[in-house]
Amino acid sequence: MAKRTNDKSSRAAKPARGARAATAAKKSTRVAKKSAAKKTAAKKTPAKKAIGSNKGGPLKKVKPPHFSKHKTAGHVKRRGRGATTKKTTAPPGMVRIQKYLSQAGLASRRAVEEMIVEGRIVVNDQAVEALPCFVNPARDDIFVDGKRVRKHQSEQHVYLLANKPKGVLCTSSDPQGRKCLVEMLGDFPQRVYCVGRLDADSTGLILLSNDGELTQHLTHPSHEVPKTYRVTVEGRLDGESLEKLRCGVYLDGQRTRGVRETKILRRSPTSTALEMTLTEGRNREIRRLLRRMGHKVRRLCRIAIGPITDRGLKIGHVRQLTAKEVDWLKNTGQHS
Repeated sequence: MAKRTNDKSSRAAKPARGARAATAAKKSTRVAKKSAAKKTAAKKTPAKKAIGSNKGGPLKKVKPPHFSKHKTAGHVKRRGRGATTKKTTAPPGMVRIQKYLSQAGLASRRAVEEMIVEGRIVVNDQAVEALPCFVNPARDDIFVDGKRVRKHQSEQHVYLLANKPKGVLCTSSDPQGRKCLVEMLGDFPQRVYCVGRLDADSTGLILLSNDGELTQHLTHPSHEVPKTYRVTVEGRLDGESLEKLRCGVYLDGQRTRGVRETKILRRSPTSTALEMTLTEGRNREIRRLLRRMGHKVRRLCRIAIGPITDRGLKIGHVRQLTAKEVDWLKNTGQHS
């Protein structure tokens, strides 16, 4: 009886093993088919281009709307003052809007760029939102703050030197009603603007002019126009700190160009008076540099712009530059 039972169980087990083998074979076939299908689809479907990658061809640049009647290639929207853009040449009969408005005596080129960011400039009924922007002075309608700009070809350039008092802003107007440097001129017949800036707590020399070319030369850091300051700080400034100032210090993640010249005028245990000559003008640069050294600035006065000094010009007074002084300023610094 035991032998018969074993035979029956062995006969019953054989079909079970055959069924499992068949199921496993079908499953393996399905997996192989799916894998083959995925490989075929991957070959037919092109890979997606990664943003910022050069694979698959160069990325396309989106051009902002044109404000001129002429088509010009190379319009690229600027994302910040330090953004790199493709330099383009102005078409015949056209100029960059910054140059046009600065020559018209409205503002400096850098100030015009700030106006564009604020949406204050309109050309041919369209707000200027990108640079470069070229305009045709003879045909294009240009408005700033709702007022039409008219360039007077016969307008003569004006060059004024002011000794700014403390608490006065280097601007034409202030919405908060604070004192502005241009107000020191009274009813001056021509419109001028500040060439560069001094913060409200600082005193000293500041130029006022309607010459856009000279403004560009004096304020752009690439021209390295020297400006000298007399500074009083808290504490005793040692030689190691002076050497760091000469070599350059990191501000906002970028290394400063370094102070060209330093001269100690007076030193005591509680304060140090010195002269500093810089060839770049970052926002409140001297105060921030000395703060990094552990010294708070008590007084800061600009005493020279290139070869022009404050000799004979009292605080709060303004005088015109001579033709010789204007030539000095135009020839100082680096020229491209």
